[in-house]
Amino acid sequence: MGEWRGNLRVRLTVVFSLVFALAGGSVLAGVLIMVNNAMEYSMGILLADKRYAGGYQSPEMVSSIAASKQTIMDSMQANLLFKGGLTLLAMWVVATAAGWFVAGRLLRPLSMITATAHRIAGRTLHKRIDLDAPPGEVKSLADSFDSMLDRLDEAFAGQGRFIANAAHELKTPIALNRTLVEVAMSRPDSPPQVHQLGQNLLAVNQRHERLIDALLTLARAEDAVTERRLVDIAELANIAADTTEGLARRLGVQIGRELTPAPVTGDPILLEQMIRNLIDNATRYNVEGGWVRVQTVARPRHAEIVVSNTGAVISSYEVPTLFEPFRRLTDRVGSSRGSGLGLSIVRAVAQAHRGDAVAVPRPGGGLVVRVILPRSAHPLAEPVIIAPAHPEHHEPARP
Repeated sequence: MGEWRGNLRVRLTVVFSLVFALAGGSVLAGVLIMVNNAMEYSMGILLADKRYAGGYQSPEMVSSIAASKQTIMDSMQANLLFKGGLTLLAMWVVATAAGWFVAGRLLRPLSMITATAHRIAGRTLHKRIDLDAPPGEVKSLADSFDSMLDRLDEAFAGQGRFIANAAHELKTPIALNRTLVEVAMSRPDSPPQVHQLGQNLLAVNQRHERLIDALLTLARAEDAVTERRLVDIAELANIAADTTEGLARRLGVQIGRELTPAPVTGDPILLEQMIRNLIDNATRYNVEGGWVRVQTVARPRHAEIVVSNTGAVISSYEVPTLFEPFRRLTDRVGSSRGSGLGLSIVRAVAQAHRGDAVAVPRPGGGLVVRVILPRSAHPLAEPVIIAPAHPEHHEPARP
């Protein structure tokens, strides 16, 4: 009921209908008054002529003539009111239907603007309205909306280029620093203190390299995906899990896999990086002797990848923070295990493929991160909207 009440087309149709009903009722009332006056005048002249032609008439005859006049007037009014009312009702129905049609035609440009806004809400800033209409209020609104999109598109593209250029520029001095440290450590006369310092500097250098690579991936993921190929996320998940096995063994974490074929259309490099970040995060932020479970599921219209793990107990209000760039939980601040971009990249890649990513905390500690990717690459496909699931629905058995 609320949707109909707020629908502009319905409101315009109701206004058209009420205006026509009031106008038609006023015309019918005016016609009744004019016809009544005309009949009164005509009947008065007719009776006067009869009196003049018949001479003197008795009071009974005069009363009979007056009664006949009133009967004729009442019959005429009832007939006119009945037939005029039926005509008005029929015309009101036709006018309401015409008002509905005309309102739809008038509001069609606004519907186009609304549809474009919905597509843009799915992170598609390259869409434009390009309304082909004569100059007017709606044309001015569409052109203003297109101008705003142009500025937003340029701003986001400039931001992405800045991140990519800055990351590329930072790679050169970091690579130079790594080379200098390795040369100093390889000298035969270098003391043990230099070796220890060199190892620490190389660890810091490696962390900075990971941060720069993450920035590059994030900048690329937030741009439009131009390369789309059919790829099986189960295969990518298997490769990512093999890559993380060495880290998992060092941390005492077991990685379990439940992989079923789940083909999607997208950028294989970005999708592999997304899955690798999921598994890497689940492995790094774990507990000794913990586990990580990787699952892929194929649905009729989308594919899912679910990564769950053990770990520290996380409150539900802290989960949205994990998807923000450079944001970590309190126990992760100052940690060298990550740059704070892992789940940000996951969500950016998923949304670039018209999907999304959500996370829910496990009751015993750790997270369940669920990514849904649409299997269709149609450019007009709406973004996938997923609701957070309950943790027990996705909690796997311990490997």
